[in-house]
Amino acid sequence: MRTNDAQMLVLSALADGPLHGYAVNTAIERMTGARLGRGSLSSALARLRGKGLIEDLDGEGRRRPLRLTPAGQEALKGEIESLAYVTGRIFETVVPDKIGYQDRLAATGLAHAYKQAVLDALAIQPGHVVLDLGCGQGTDLSMLARAAAPAGRVLGIDSDPQMTCRALARITGVPQTGVLLADVHALPLPACSADRVRTDRLLQHVADVPRVLAEARQVLRPGGRLVMAEPDWDSLAVDYPDPDIARAYTRHVADRIVCNAIVGRQLARLAEQAGFAVTSVVPVTSVFRDAHAADQVLGLQRNTERAVAAGYLTRRQADGWLDHLAQQPFFAAVTLYVVTAET
Repeated sequence: MRTNDAQMLVLSALADGPLHGYAVNTAIERMTGARLGRGSLSSALARLRGKGLIEDLDGEGRRRPLRLTPAGQEALKGEIESLAYVTGRIFETVVPDKIGYQDRLAATGLAHAYKQAVLDALAIQPGHVVLDLGCGQGTDLSMLARAAAPAGRVLGIDSDPQMTCRALARITGVPQTGVLLADVHALPLPACSADRVRTDRLLQHVADVPRVLAEARQVLRPGGRLVMAEPDWDSLAVDYPDPDIARAYTRHVADRIVCNAIVGRQLARLAEQAGFAVTSVVPVTSVFRDAHAADQVLGLQRNTERAVAAGYLTRRQADGWLDHLAQQPFFAAVTLYVVTAET
């Protein structure tokens, strides 16, 4: 018996207590977004009665309530445990360490695509001084250094000591490249000292976006260029039969998980308010067709559990959501914006 079987849907609908036939189909519609056909529902009820998994209570006609028998409760429990095993094999339940997560994300084809768009927009020339604000573990410092070689200089800046240590190790032997432990809200650099500044998914996490943009403008020389790549998490779309549940998941991510979740759409306005001239806004949409690959980036199960705790989803909605994502054809998409601004 699979999750999408009519019999399993009936058992799930009766999990919280007795319901009559019409109410069973209403509960199924809430779980899946669609009602069972009359024939499918009648057949499922007859088969479950024959197996001794459901029983009728006192009542008349179609208004007679149905409930799970002890055998039905055990069957449902076993199916849920089986599905949890399958789901657990697909979705991560433990939060990965920050460095591991960033390395994993950087290795994806989706990351390569937008990072190349950022590099193209930077248009780094040999001899340029390039700042990578929020450089993390230094994944891209060597790439930036190659573009600025042989006479240019690249400086990665991050406020996380663990990240900067890893970044320093990664640039060993890379000439004209360094790493600085500092707060991007207060850059300890001279004014007009850089030709290019890059931020890659940094501004979604900072405490004060306008302040960081002001710092970037101060350290850029006249004619310098800032290129920012930031997602708009409110654009996250996941295919699910009940769009309200999918929207609730996205709303939770935008409301509770990411500090500045919609900064992608705000970048052009905020950059102009900081005194930049915005010359380009390029949307890059990441599309996921594999649930496991999407989970590596989106943390589907972890964030679903948090959505339940925060009241955005019920336990039943979350279980149905995860089971569907794990077993049905998967689709999700989110848009990131690459914005180019000049002094």
